[in-house]
Amino acid sequence: MGHPDKVADQISDAVLDAFLTADSHARVACETLVTTGLAVVAGEVGYRPSAKHIVDVPKIARETILRIGYDDPAMKFDGNGCGVLATLHAQSADIARGVTGKKKRQGAGDQGMMFGFACSETKSLMPLPISLAHQLVARQALVRREGKIPHLRPDAKSQVTVEYTGTTPRSVTAVVLSTQHGPDWNETQAALRAEVIRHIIRPVLGDWWHDSITVHCNPTGRFEIGGPHGDCGLTGRKIIVDTYGGRGRHGGGAFSGKDPSKVDRSAAYMCRYIAKNIVAAGLAEVCELQVAYAIGVADPISVFVDTQGTGAVDEIKLAKLVRDHFDLTPAGIIDTLQLRKPIYSHTAYHGHFGREPGESGKGTFTWEKTDLAAALRRAAGKFTARSSSGLVSK
Repeated sequence: MGHPDKVADQISDAVLDAFLTADSHARVACETLVTTGLAVVAGEVGYRPSAKHIVDVPKIARETILRIGYDDPAMKFDGNGCGVLATLHAQSADIARGVTGKKKRQGAGDQGMMFGFACSETKSLMPLPISLAHQLVARQALVRREGKIPHLRPDAKSQVTVEYTGTTPRSVTAVVLSTQHGPDWNETQAALRAEVIRHIIRPVLGDWWHDSITVHCNPTGRFEIGGPHGDCGLTGRKIIVDTYGGRGRHGGGAFSGKDPSKVDRSAAYMCRYIAKNIVAAGLAEVCELQVAYAIGVADPISVFVDTQGTGAVDEIKLAKLVRDHFDLTPAGIIDTLQLRKPIYSHTAYHGHFGREPGESGKGTFTWEKTDLAAALRRAAGKFTARSSSGLVSK
């Protein structure tokens, strides 16, 4: 959450949440840049102003920066002292005409392809490497805040290498965990590495841990200078980290700062929801769903299901099941996943997928539910689900 690009994502989504609180039908496309001593918030907004909910963008940016942990001037970027430049203007009328005033036939906010992915190799139905990587940075944030390792700072990133046989993970072979720290650790990196393994890596890996894993902790030898002072951060620059770590494909659209009329966000959430329910139903061990939209058009112009040879049901039949059981219009997606709520700040760190529904408050991560798995299984007809998945919808 302290990586400069993710700082930018969190500010953008905090601004989005504020506008959705003021007007649940707000149109927001918010971009943020953070660098030494400065945050720049820009973009397009369309909403009905409310005296009850004043959207103070500089205040929101500062509160977000402080919440992340940038609260010390020594880091050259802190929420109390940094400058905030806010430059937001009205949404383009040419875009607005395609997504407003149509109710159920609301058009897509942009053209493009969106993907969703799920697989049976983890409880969350996520690929193991990105699941572990997300857990590692979440654990780093917890350890930092609880002071289990003193003098840690917010910036951190992780990477996990997993050896597979086919699509089955066999062993974790390497872990990279870079964590920003204060000057106290500059000459004692070996001791910091030992603490990181003890308090972060081993607790996360659990049974996947073994003494032959190659561990790289701050491989440059020092990571005191970090955050937006060490590297400029931009909204939308961590889209593979946000999704499946490269295991599933990505259409290219970023998520943070965009209201749910933008299908590059909402349709990607819907595709994850569908793919996860297909795998949870036992209809495939791996599922990737691709949809495509044209701006201003409600229905997707294509729906494609790929089970990568693991399907218990023909992929053409699966695509028909998808169209029969899921409303893929923008309005249908928003209603199904309840996306008009201010739920987005929590998605902007530690991954948009693989989280627990409602883990960060009521209405969050609705796309992680598997509530339609049983209906899909019944509709698919009688077959023997793959026993290795061991997945049952609840």
